[in-house]
Amino acid sequence: MYKDKTITLVLPCLNEEAGLAAMLARVPDVVDEVIVVDNNSTDASAEVAARHGARVVRESTPGYGAAYKAGFAAATTDIIVTMDADDTYPLDATPEIVARLVDFDMDFITVRRMHVHWERTAELIAKFIGKKIIDITASILFMKLIYDTQSGMWCFRREILEHMDLTSNGMAMSEEIKLEAFARKNIRAAEVPVKYKYRKRLGRVKLNMFRDGFINLFFVFKKRLELL
Repeated sequence: MYKDKTITLVLPCLNEEAGLAAMLARVPDVVDEVIVVDNNSTDASAEVAARHGARVVRESTPGYGAAYKAGFAAATTDIIVTMDADDTYPLDATPEIVARLVDFDMDFITVRRMHVHWERTAELIAKFIGKKIIDITASILFMKLIYDTQSGMWCFRREILEHMDLTSNGMAMSEEIKLEAFARKNIRAAEVPVKYKYRKRLGRVKLNMFRDGFINLFFVFKKRLELL
């Protein structure tokens, strides 16, 4: 809890037993509840989550967005914080982000990832370029400067979900929830930078760089038409 606001951490999960074990052992005290959404895992993710005191929600519809929507529906607290379950996001930044949301009377905050000492491999450079194409496209179409449309770390008041139309069951959820928040006049949204060191991902990579990149880019145009 922060001040009088209760907080849920929602983690979508597909075969992330190693990441969950690392993360759930150091959840900040500000978090009142952890919900792990098991999205058809075949490993011991659900057992690891339960052993560490998390509430496990099962979602059989495959996809990043489907898992998140199930987690949002299960949450009952005032504020929801999200991040991937592979231990690549700065879990220890949660209290700072929650404080910004509450103290500055915001409704939605998304984290802009500021990589420190990241390994500049050809694959990571290609991912960076692809991400920037989506970032620039979204910023132009929505006339909002968004540096990191693909970030999976968000902090928001649960009540704003009533004003959003979240349609994506896939990876495009990462950009859809931001576009919804920034496009709607009754939602006070901001993007804040958080510096963190690149850490080796625990578990198998789920993202298909080219397939998901093109899907996410197309989705930006689709969402712009929906929100006209």
